[in-house]
Amino acid sequence: MRAVVQRARDAKVEVDGKNVGNINYGLIVYVAITHDDSDKDIDYMVDKVVGLRIFEDHEGKMNLSVKDILGEILVISQFTLYGDVRKGKRPSFTESASYELGKEIYEKFIVKLRENNIPVKTGEYGADMLVEYKNEGPVTILLDSRKLF
Repeated sequence: MRAVVQRARDAKVEVDGKNVGNINYGLIVYVAITHDDSDKDIDYMVDKVVGLRIFEDHEGKMNLSVKDILGEILVISQFTLYGDVRKGKRPSFTESASYELGKEIYEKFIVKLRENNIPVKTGEYGADMLVEYKNEGPVTILLDSRKLF
């Protein structure tokens, strides 16, 4: 699994002009699934996302997690995180999971995030979405369950 995690406020996601998810303050998590992801990858990502200390404490240091600030999480599926452009300029998505497997892992990821008593909103898996938000900081963190970066 791969994720791009951004500290954000006033975030929303629309599908066909309809708001399907929004948060006031917290994290946007763009997540991608590869063909051999498992519960181990989900657990790793949930632990990292919930525990990321990227919110400022009273001294202005990034020392607090989304749980510490009573924030929210907006999860957006984004298979393009597995886009490979090492050969040429057109991305190859052969490392992205099939629609069925990707959706299954994505839904398990959301369930496990919610088990941490953090409000979790979502986009619509596989849909063409419009995402709007303010990236606070800006703070953007890359995660990979295989620890490639």
